[in-house]
Amino acid sequence: MRKPLVVALCALALAGAGVTPAVAAAPTPTGADTAAGTGAGAGAGSTTVLDVVDGVAGTAADTLSGLTGPKAAAVNFAGTVSLSNCSGSVVRLPQSAGSDPALVLTNGHCLESGFPAAGEVLVDRASSRTFGLLNSAGTRVATLRANRLVYATMTDTDAAVYRLGTTYAQIKSAYGIDALTLSATRPAAGTAISVVSGYWKRIYTCSVDGFAHRLKEGNWTWKDSVRYTPACDTIGGTSGSPVVDDATGKVVAVNNTGNEDGARCTVNNPCEVDANGVVTVRQGINYAQQTYPFTACFGTGSRLDLGASGCTLPKP
Repeated sequence: MRKPLVVALCALALAGAGVTPAVAAAPTPTGADTAAGTGAGAGAGSTTVLDVVDGVAGTAADTLSGLTGPKAAAVNFAGTVSLSNCSGSVVRLPQSAGSDPALVLTNGHCLESGFPAAGEVLVDRASSRTFGLLNSAGTRVATLRANRLVYATMTDTDAAVYRLGTTYAQIKSAYGIDALTLSATRPAAGTAISVVSGYWKRIYTCSVDGFAHRLKEGNWTWKDSVRYTPACDTIGGTSGSPVVDDATGKVVAVNNTGNEDGARCTVNNPCEVDANGVVTVRQGINYAQQTYPFTACFGTGSRLDLGASGCTLPKP
């Protein structure tokens, strides 16, 4: 998973750039976005995630032409955010009103408080976490602040939703940026997609290769996970990135993990388990968690309603 970064850093060293490769840090979530929109690092070792490397190494690596992937014509960085340790996006439900408080979507493993245990679901927690809002060019134009952690889990899915103290209309008025809309339908295999990382300011383009009935990594198991074609070789720091359907511009999943070393069902090496219990390991392949289930679980005012008809998200 980190191979592209390692190769890039080696190339810089050979070129006399004098860059010292960064080492993935232990989990040190701060809960606050840094001034430059890149944090000290995401969880590593004990995490199930794409662990984050130091922002300096990322900046150096990003100077290589191979790190900035081609963008789909209709997909850019507008509405994406950088966290202290991950990526994310300002999202709205199909039924959201401009006067509703805006929501930010990222991974459950990106929480500032650490990783939810298997079976744990967090709802309606106080939060003051900040997010760096990006415009279409990937320039940070504002710092947004949450007032609640609405929902977070690493059970069945790997997602966290924060509610801001700012409405969608206020963000649009102040910065000219619309939230990304969550698709209410399940994506299909073959769908052209873009994985948009606010942390690295990089867009990966590929297609939905298929779906993992169950994706198991360490103690965590996720259902009906999206599997990318190899072109989306996401790296540490892309966790929480929105996965955008290139044709509709809507979010269909949230990027979360990949098999780095070819190991079987271990941390940073998820395995696929089919309905018959057959395990498949796909080294170098990356995954995301579908987001359409969230559209049935929110009501007026961006309020979570886990008891709503059709809401299938795990409950506390």
